[in-house]
Amino acid sequence: MSRLTHLDESGRAAMVDVSEKPATSREAVAEGRVRMLPETLKLVIEGGHKKGDVLTVARIAGIQAAKRTHELIPLCHPLMLTGIRVELTPNTDENCIDILASCRVSGQTGVEMEALTAASVAALTIYDMCKAVDRWMEIEGVRLREKRGGKSGSWQRGEE
Repeated sequence: MSRLTHLDESGRAAMVDVSEKPATSREAVAEGRVRMLPETLKLVIEGGHKKGDVLTVARIAGIQAAKRTHELIPLCHPLMLTGIRVELTPNTDENCIDILASCRVSGQTGVEMEALTAASVAALTIYDMCKAVDRWMEIEGVRLREKRGGKSGSWQRGEE
């Protein structure tokens, strides 16, 4: 097992020094979902929610969160993201909204945390906007789906 990277020589928490690493193209994709009652999902899909367009607000919240990940996660590097995409897909078969968030950067460190943060905040925003009409909602399955680039190369869930 490799050593955790956010520890210095004395075993104390520290931000990793990436100054010697070359800048490369990197991308990460995270996923998650918000499960809800069928009538709540219908309300979201039809745009009849009193708080407004739930999916648009959640998409914007996810994008904003990705851009501010370094402010939320200790020891996370601030990155100049070159692309952020948050897709929210209503799934009437499973009464949920599927979330797919991807982040891109040309830099010295990866964007996994930014993609995970985007997916998490989009899910939390959906929850917040709908909690008054559905206390049964559940956020589930927030996880890294794939990553490309960087020193460790590409990885995709299912290839472990």
